[in-house]
Amino acid sequence: MTTSAPFVGTAQRRVDGRAKVTGSAPYAGEFDVPGLLQGVAVSGAIARGTIRAIDIAAAEAVPGVIRVFTHENRPQEDWFTSEFKDMVAPDGTPFRPLRDARILYSGQPIALVVAEDFETATYAASLVEVTYAVEPHQTDVTAVTDQAFDPKDGEGDIVRGSAENELAKAHARIDQRYRIAIEHHNPMEPHATTVSYEGPQTLTVYDKTQGARNSYDVVVNVFGLPEDKVQVLSPYVGGAFGSGLRPQYQLFLAVMAALALERSVRVTLTRDQMFTLGFRADTLQRVALGADPEGRLTSVIHDALANTSSYEDFTETVVDWSGLLYRCADVRLAHRLARIDTVTPMDMRAPGGATGMYALETAMDELAYEVGIDPLELRLRNYADRDQNEDKPFSSKELKACYRQGAERFGWSKRSAAPRSMREGRDLIGYGMATGCWEAMMFPTSARAALRPDGTLEVGTATADIGTGTYTILTQIAADVLGLPMDQVAVKIGDSRLPKAFVEGGSATAASAGSAIAQACETLKEKLVQAARGLDGSPLANVGSEQVIFSGGSIRRAADPSEAVSLEAIAEASDGEIAVEIDFAPDESPYSGYAHSAVFAEVRVDAEIGVPRLTRIVSAIAAGRIINPKTARSQIMGGVVFGLGQALHEEAVIDHALGRFMTHHLADYHVPAHADVHDIDVLFVEEHDELNPLGVKGVGEIGVAGTAAAIGNAIFHATGVRVRELPITVDKIIAGMPSDR
Repeated sequence: MTTSAPFVGTAQRRVDGRAKVTGSAPYAGEFDVPGLLQGVAVSGAIARGTIRAIDIAAAEAVPGVIRVFTHENRPQEDWFTSEFKDMVAPDGTPFRPLRDARILYSGQPIALVVAEDFETATYAASLVEVTYAVEPHQTDVTAVTDQAFDPKDGEGDIVRGSAENELAKAHARIDQRYRIAIEHHNPMEPHATTVSYEGPQTLTVYDKTQGARNSYDVVVNVFGLPEDKVQVLSPYVGGAFGSGLRPQYQLFLAVMAALALERSVRVTLTRDQMFTLGFRADTLQRVALGADPEGRLTSVIHDALANTSSYEDFTETVVDWSGLLYRCADVRLAHRLARIDTVTPMDMRAPGGATGMYALETAMDELAYEVGIDPLELRLRNYADRDQNEDKPFSSKELKACYRQGAERFGWSKRSAAPRSMREGRDLIGYGMATGCWEAMMFPTSARAALRPDGTLEVGTATADIGTGTYTILTQIAADVLGLPMDQVAVKIGDSRLPKAFVEGGSATAASAGSAIAQACETLKEKLVQAARGLDGSPLANVGSEQVIFSGGSIRRAADPSEAVSLEAIAEASDGEIAVEIDFAPDESPYSGYAHSAVFAEVRVDAEIGVPRLTRIVSAIAAGRIINPKTARSQIMGGVVFGLGQALHEEAVIDHALGRFMTHHLADYHVPAHADVHDIDVLFVEEHDELNPLGVKGVGEIGVAGTAAAIGNAIFHATGVRVRELPITVDKIIAGMPSDR
């Protein structure tokens, strides 16, 4: 049994594109619910201590205010004291809004004002008066390095050989410290939850989330609600970048208020409050590399110290990449945490990878200059054909092709080796490059496929589309398996009542949900062939499954395609829809699966005032089979812009005296704007992989990994100034520029 396959691998427009650009796609804070109340959270003003008194009288006196919830008058539900965790929670105790008078971080929600309209709730929230008992706090991770601890008791460390001894006797050595400023996610859509109260213990919840099932599980478990009385919907997500992996506090507040008031309630966070959520962890890194005279690595050391909160142990995979990307027998990698008084950090696009690869790839560039070898040649000399951390072969690895094709497209051969040697007018021109890597993950996923009575196909799984193009690629996959036009396939996602799926994250959705949908459709095909055989006068009555093809909306005899039964005829003859539901679980693999990239960047730096501009970048990607080159290219471009922001713009600044983020809106926390983004050239190299049924690896993260390092390396080549702390700003460049610039 075969199928024509016209869609997978071709560039297709987003099936949800029209709904989004016309404004008809509803987001969590936009659903029209009758009698809806509006909730506004009140944010705490100190970093550590307790609430001594909270005066809500003035707020409650405002006409239109329904109730002001605080830790003193909140419903006495079990969830305020019980321990609960979402499916991606780190070790520790999750934050519970309004649980008690304790303040754990600045910006913590301390009250919820619920009113008839948003403006009234906002005004009333400004009238809440709070007196605190302030305790000493610490929000500077550099001040608590002596209190660092190992969250895995050494089990997460990687040690091969004797890296310190080899470093000491190496021909060439690099031993440097690196740091990236705290970054906040800042998706276009703020976090919001609309709770439709539909009767006692019965709720429909519209939540901004990267996993409707994750929010559903938390709502049911925390509030003790019947499983069949709660539905969480998140059909469209206006960006998340990791901020929606865990349920945010507006979900708890909105559900609490709706149950207490027996009314529908919406809580939407302000842009300022978006800075009270988690962030990319502040991470201090040491990378030390030793090499022989030919530039071959003899020692790799990578230590990382990252902040976590006082109540959870959040950790990322920061250092492992240094034992993976390059061949070396003597390696030591270690990751430690230190507690400070902030909210728990969160995964942010390419979590750990964007952080660790920035330090490693900058150090590799420094080593190239130390040894006197072209940075690209240095990487080729240390190319790893095997995953040394896991001692496994790679399922596929076309990184050399990325190097070769990316360098040719970029024009790397035109680079002059010496820093400050390329110039045009006032502009110092620099070329830099770096390697990127991201794990090809898969998670167990269930899926449903159904031939509807009108002959169209509906497929569903409770995954999400956070702007990546999930609707579109699942449509392409399903259409190919059943031999249907894409406009005859409906994809249902973002619904907790659909078959279970893990949160959309880690670049795993295409492989996980895609494979599950494909398997469900293959299973459905068997049922459809049986149904076709049973039709009166069917030309396929005596044909086996291996003798038919699905094409053009029909099941056809392979030997004579004119003998066919349309899916529409099968649907008309059936009693309702014909449906299957399957559970897809990836097999244990003897291989390590990773996507790879080679990033080449051109910068121009004004020689007089030190202003850097990224003028051109080539990102060559090996990510297995590319289901939709159009949406995949969009993902890489977005990842590159993320890396640009990390390298040159984004910096969350804490006033450590107050323990508060001072950059808490888009006027002073700068994300790249159109004027900052120039030519981004995305190149997909051909790569065949069998790690999963579709041969895909995912592209959401790989566009970020390596980008910041490539830009930083280009700035060094342009100026001779090595900046090891991101973002690279004018003051840091000027400080290192020669006085005769």
